Amino acid sequence: MHTVIGRRTSTLLIALGMLIAPAAAEEPIGTGTAFLINSEGWAVTNAHVVKDCTRVTATGGSTTSDVKMDVGNDLAVLRISAVPAGVVRLRHAGARLGEDIVAFGYPLGSVLSSSVKVTTGNVNSLMGLGDDTRYLQISTPIQPGNSGGPVVDRRGALVGITTATLKPEAGGGALPQNVNFALRATLLQTFLESRGIKFEYAPEDAAELHTADLADKVQPAVVQLFCYGTNPEPAQTEVAAATRVPAPDPYRPMRPFSILDNHDVVGFDYATLRKVSQQQCQQACSEDGQCNAVTYNKRERFCFLKDDAKILVKNSDAFAMVVDPLSSQVKFSSFIIGSGKDMPGGDYRRLKTNFLGCYLECEVNNICRAFSYVRKKRECWLKHSIGPISVKPGVDSGMK
Repeated sequence: MHTVIGRRTSTLLIALGMLIAPAAAEEPIGTGTAFLINSEGWAVTNAHVVKDCTRVTATGGSTTSDVKMDVGNDLAVLRISAVPAGVVRLRHAGARLGEDIVAFGYPLGSVLSSSVKVTTGNVNSLMGLGDDTRYLQISTPIQPGNSGGPVVDRRGALVGITTATLKPEAGGGALPQNVNFALRATLLQTFLESRGIKFEYAPEDAAELHTADLADKVQPAVVQLFCYGTNPEPAQTEVAAATRVPAPDPYRPMRPFSILDNHDVVGFDYATLRKVSQQQCQQACSEDGQCNAVTYNKRERFCFLKDDAKILVKNSDAFAMVVDPLSSQVKFSSFIIGSGKDMPGGDYRRLKTNFLGCYLECEVNNICRAFSYVRKKRECWLKHSIGPISVKPGVDSGMK
């Protein structure tokens, strides 16, 4: 039996979402993990944990409602009735290769104790199996039941969501040691924003914590999920067919793209690749069925993969690529964008938004002549006059 992961078929990956149990009256058919992301009770998990359930409850018998899923990216949110004891906050920056991480979850709930488990490891790769840019390869030991659990850095900020592990058949029958995968937190950000669900960013100046202190901080926000329904097939192993990672869009090789140098695509970023070549950036997008456009920052060597494309703006530091079916719909803007540049002075309004929101606010406002966007703080400064241009890393500016 095959599992489709990302854009190619593989027999090597299994989802960790539900620990399948024999069905009985009012007994859960499986369990998984989720974590709370705001005070309104919204919790994040994997879509494959909840998609086949007729009813889902959480730790302590709490009921759940309003399940929203993105099956293609294996993400889901649901509202838990219990008052949140804590929340997990997202990190501004993406994961770094080799950095220390900590995973939380409820593995093997019918075998181990019912308390949350904590494991430590590292980010081993910034891509998943087959160079799938939506995933991180992590070394934290995980088991069935872990899926949907948070993967955090040493400050407790979210960098990923535990999703899948390699089967023992990988590597000619030798058991792979700690080769596991997590969805990038950047995917979750787009998922939540598109559904109007609030979330918070972790403070960047927070102190790094020892594992025990980190567990005290994160554990209150992590809950176990119980799936009720009809077991789709008899459970012969602890991970049944229903818990495999769902199939995203099929692989579409060699798709035709329109390419424009010195331009930037304005759209929704779902993944960022750091310190890659322009060729690697183009290849990552052309091989990823979710990617419909890309902006490559030539100076900083950042690659922004986008699932849509709205506007093209002039930017001498950027290279743009848009899939042909969308290229005829993209509008050219009169704005000139500069990366790593600021224009001090002339500010008349400050907004908390993303780059696209900042650009659109200035575009539709006759008073606005320029804007500066601070990436890490997600701050947009609208300007009624243009000051001297200065070099400012982490700031993107645009002027009419």
